[in-house]
Amino acid sequence: MPNPFTWILPCQRFIRGLPLTTALVSLALPIHAADSPQPPTADTFDTCKAQLEQRAVESGVSQETASKVMAQVEYLDRVIELDRRQPEFTTTFADYLNRRVNDDRVSKGRALLREHSELLERVTRETGVPAPYLVAFWGLETNFGSYFGKMSVPSSLTTLACDPRRSSFFSKQLIAALRIIDEGAIAVEQMEGSWAGAMGHVQFMPTVFLEHAVDADGDGRRDLWNSIPDAMMSAGKFLQSMGWDPDYRWGREVILPDNFNYSLADGRRLPLSEWRSKGITDAFGKPLANAPIKAALVVPAGHEGPAFLAYKNFRVIMGWNRSEFYAISVGHLADRVAGAGKLQNPPPEDLPTLSRSAIMAMQESLNARGFDSGKPDGIMGPGTRDAIRRFQASNGMVADGYPGDSVLQELGVSTER
Repeated sequence: MPNPFTWILPCQRFIRGLPLTTALVSLALPIHAADSPQPPTADTFDTCKAQLEQRAVESGVSQETASKVMAQVEYLDRVIELDRRQPEFTTTFADYLNRRVNDDRVSKGRALLREHSELLERVTRETGVPAPYLVAFWGLETNFGSYFGKMSVPSSLTTLACDPRRSSFFSKQLIAALRIIDEGAIAVEQMEGSWAGAMGHVQFMPTVFLEHAVDADGDGRRDLWNSIPDAMMSAGKFLQSMGWDPDYRWGREVILPDNFNYSLADGRRLPLSEWRSKGITDAFGKPLANAPIKAALVVPAGHEGPAFLAYKNFRVIMGWNRSEFYAISVGHLADRVAGAGKLQNPPPEDLPTLSRSAIMAMQESLNARGFDSGKPDGIMGPGTRDAIRRFQASNGMVADGYPGDSVLQELGVSTER
């Protein structure tokens, strides 16, 4: 889903990079019981509903729509539960990628690419986004429209808007949802989506819908639930608005030379010609183009896994969902849908799975040994990765910033598999 939390920087490589129907939980800052605000009571929820209805009307929503929708809104305990929940264990890149880019999804994507070729070619002409990428987003967001979510979007958003934790953000989303109903795009009874308010084939949040959804089938409505043309064109327009470059792909798998300096995988963007000069080849061992196009090196599973050079469009994909895992999965699924094969160096499947408590223990151990990772928070951020690199270098390990077995054993951190 298009990620509304673009202010959360930087991307955390080991946070679950799920489509935002679930990733809102992970992209929020860590939640501890003592820090969690109390959810609304029945009395405060009714008062909040009335205030939100008034705000919506003041924002231009018709009184008829605001009153009708808010009268049907219910408090959803389940939404608060999901909002408070943090995943206890992170996921490995192998697990993440293999669940999302598999033979069944590739086969279905290729079939849909053929079935909707005329529509997708039209979207590409108008937005510059190639058809395989549109199919890939569709596949990752809702498994090609097979599951949109079953929760009432107005009830979910009102529940979250009345909860103090992120009231301002979700109040805006609720008012946007009311505007969508007011314009006739969808009836309130049919406005279902994720627990966090993501909607339709491509899981747009209401504010993204208002700004980027389009009527591509000419029926007078922007319908992302029932119209594949509207959904695909809207996805293309959104990616175009974030700067999709039609002249380049998302990135590519590459091979790194022996004794490579993994400190270069820190987000810096260098010309392909410079990466080539450092001995990097494409996935088949052929030299990279001697071109000025800039790319960043991404090694999502450390030195034992695949490596990628990510171009500008990789960052555009992360504007949709701020997760390297997600962006690689979109790019790789698009490649597979277009006819490419599997990764030449698939990610190892036996890497450790870390809990938040294990990451905190690792951070505490690094700090105790003089490798400052910042305040222990259970999140694999850039400070932690830099501390791991320095620790690895000082102990004669490959300094890739990845908490593999040797790092964890040396730091005395137990893991799950």
